[in-house]
Amino acid sequence: MWYGEFHHTLDDKDRFILPAKFREKIKTLEEKKFYITRGLDGCLFLFSQSVWNGLEEKLKALPFTKHEARSFNRLYFSGACEVEIDSQGRIILSEYLKEFAAIKREIVIIGVADRIEVWGKEGWNKFYQEKKKIFEETAENLF
Repeated sequence: MWYGEFHHTLDDKDRFILPAKFREKIKTLEEKKFYITRGLDGCLFLFSQSVWNGLEEKLKALPFTKHEARSFNRLYFSGACEVEIDSQGRIILSEYLKEFAAIKREIVIIGVADRIEVWGKEGWNKFYQEKKKIFEETAENLF
């Protein structure tokens, strides 16, 4: 559903614009609501309403008696917020999400099938440089 790597910058109001390719895809969706939250590996996760609902159900089904489940759900849901995509395809980033992802001004937006990830440029570059070296080995082990 979401694919590609795009480099953008935050404006003075901490907004970023979604890539044109993504904005066109959003026009075809029935639900225009999105959620952004703390992701894994130092990025932010942006989900459409339908994907968010599915994940929410799975996470709510985890046993609250398990410490790991409680901790994960607390961090995941407390970091989440519904975001409005304005008429120009922009989203405002809250200060706590910027801090979590070490986002200053330059960002990288990547499509990862069912989610969009938002990275600080430095974080993405570090991740990419580390993982590209083992990309083929990882593929061999996974498949």
